[in-house]
Amino acid sequence: MRSMDHQEEWAINAQGLVKTFGQTRAVNGVDLQVKKGTIYGVLGPNGAGKTTTVRMLATLLKPDGGRAEVMGLDLVKEAVDVRSKVSLTGQFASVDEELSGLENLILIARLIGYSWREAKARAKELLKAYNLEEAALRQVGKYSGGMRRRIDIAASTIISPDVLFLDEPTTGLDPRSRNQVWEVVKLLADAGTTVLLTTQYLEEADQLADRIAVIEDGKVIAEGTSSELKASVGAGVFSIRLVHSEDRTRAERLLATKLNAKVQQPTDAKQLSIHLLNSGEASEVLEILEAEGIELADFSFGQPSLDEVFLTLTGKQNDKSKEEVS
Repeated sequence: MRSMDHQEEWAINAQGLVKTFGQTRAVNGVDLQVKKGTIYGVLGPNGAGKTTTVRMLATLLKPDGGRAEVMGLDLVKEAVDVRSKVSLTGQFASVDEELSGLENLILIARLIGYSWREAKARAKELLKAYNLEEAALRQVGKYSGGMRRRIDIAASTIISPDVLFLDEPTTGLDPRSRNQVWEVVKLLADAGTTVLLTTQYLEEADQLADRIAVIEDGKVIAEGTSSELKASVGAGVFSIRLVHSEDRTRAERLLATKLNAKVQQPTDAKQLSIHLLNSGEASEVLEILEAEGIELADFSFGQPSLDEVFLTLTGKQNDKSKEEVS
């Protein structure tokens, strides 16, 4: 933990967080430092420990090890004060489906302590901000998936929190609805709220997050900006598309042996991606394949995608990436 002299810089400052459930170590020494007013992405597959980490930082679970501060407040010793600074939107909508959007927001505002007039005014303000005015009087149970996520986030921001935890806010949404939620997240960050966002969507982390932590098996295995993470796996990625899918295994073996390079197999059976240290190696790839009579349909050289970074770091394709490709 950094000294308290730096606490004004960090919205979240955690070191060595541990959480166990029986014999399972769900979180195994997570370190996170999130600057105030930024969007921070926590990326990882199912079971990586993302949700458990968020639940600890939101004071819903007590850590079994390590320590953390949220807005300069000790996560365990000052848990009540931490709760007054944060809000959490989980993976499932927490609003009442039988009530309208307006009724839901008024109800929550009244429970928080707003007067009737204040509650109604705040509800209408949020409905307008999140583009839900036309659906204000409609039952939430009749909302689309994107609308339900937006009303859920609106409910979490009746009182503007210093830190908002969004746990996989766009899981299951279509691309249009996902973009609408992204706009809401950007709106919150622009207003000064620090957002910690967990996601399985690589594009989501790439589009929204100022910095990204990659979590696997309860540990942070990489951290940085999207550009830094991409640069960490090599100067670039040479992507090739074969004419014949049956050549892929042979091409992979040849390139891995002769170039001593990391060769990966995307979901497309005709494609290969090779991480190169410099652009000069690209010509070698072409020469090796031509010498062996392996025909190419197309090739390109460029910066690795976040998908390729994830594959390199974890050794496996991200499940959500597979869904989006298929």
